[in-house]
Amino acid sequence: MTTLEELTRGREMKPVNPWVDKLRQMAHNKFALIGLTILVFLALIAIFAPVVAPYDPIKMDLNNSLQPPNSEHLLGTDKLGRDMLSRLIYGSRISLTIGFIVEGIALLLGVTLGAVAGYFGGIIDNIIMRIVDVVIAFPFLILAIAIVAIVGPSLTNMMLVLGCVVWIDYARIIRGMFLSLKEEEFVVAARVIGAKDSRIIFRHVLPSTMGVIIVQATFGIASAILSASSLSYLGMGAQPPTPEWGAMLSEARPYLRTLPMMTFAPGLAIMITVLAINFVGDALRDAFDPRVLKV
Repeated sequence: MTTLEELTRGREMKPVNPWVDKLRQMAHNKFALIGLTILVFLALIAIFAPVVAPYDPIKMDLNNSLQPPNSEHLLGTDKLGRDMLSRLIYGSRISLTIGFIVEGIALLLGVTLGAVAGYFGGIIDNIIMRIVDVVIAFPFLILAIAIVAIVGPSLTNMMLVLGCVVWIDYARIIRGMFLSLKEEEFVVAARVIGAKDSRIIFRHVLPSTMGVIIVQATFGIASAILSASSLSYLGMGAQPPTPEWGAMLSEARPYLRTLPMMTFAPGLAIMITVLAINFVGDALRDAFDPRVLKV
């Protein structure tokens, strides 16, 4: 009879990279694979938009305005005769760019301020968290609209404003983790041997929060795309003739009944993109959350 010792004899226990293990776990998640496939497809469409798009997205042709879907214009044309499919393709560039830039700004501000507040505590922590409390006190979208109205509606201003508003989510999460991690033995040991605070933060504590940061950033990109589309729909974001999905929805409002494809196409693009990102985010959360049972 084969014993456990005989089965394991001669086998070397190789250390498993936790990141590789989490990627393998995600590979078994069907929804994550669907989401990744959609995102890769959208990224390729955005990168090769000049090649894929059949027409110039901002070129007007008033003789062919408000055309229903046909063989020449698969999704029809808008009120200025611009090809809807081409605008939708170029819109993927703008929406994905908005998501990454907004989250990049929020990540930089939120992680930095949250780490400083959680690690040093005291008056620094109080000042940063009171700023967070003030920002939280205002409804997110109302605050963003007010700031954009002051600085002026444009795509650049909208991305800066959104990034400077949503950083509070990162700050609160990272602060809480730093408050816990700074009392761990590996941090205390680093402090005892004379490591500088900056080295402890960036080499010891911050890497331990990367899993949470990645998950939060994934959901944040989806939220940023939705928020940007909302602001553009209200005229506070991308300005004509920029082919942004939210702005396209706004332009299509008067033709909702006569040409529903003008509204359906950008709305569906927003929904599919956000849904794909959320699929990936859910899989990442399951992989990085220690409370989830790993089988």
